[in-house]
Amino acid sequence: MKEVDARGLSCPEPLMMTAEALKETKGPVKVLVSEPHQKTNVEKFAKTHGRKTVTTAKGSEFEIVIE
Repeated sequence: MKEVDARGLSCPEPLMMTAEALKETKGPVKVLVSEPHQKTNVEKFAKTHGRKTVTTAKGSEFEIVIE
């Protein structure tokens, strides 16, 4: 599983990194973000591209697995 560590980065960097990871791999992608709005943006991005997400809160951060 490819992992994208976008914690502490400003938008749109987490989305750009997520898009690149989804292009590079056929399997699931794990995205780590540190802000709620980044979580929402990544989830919306995945949904608009026909992908499912599973999000887990890890303390004050979020782990989003895009299937």
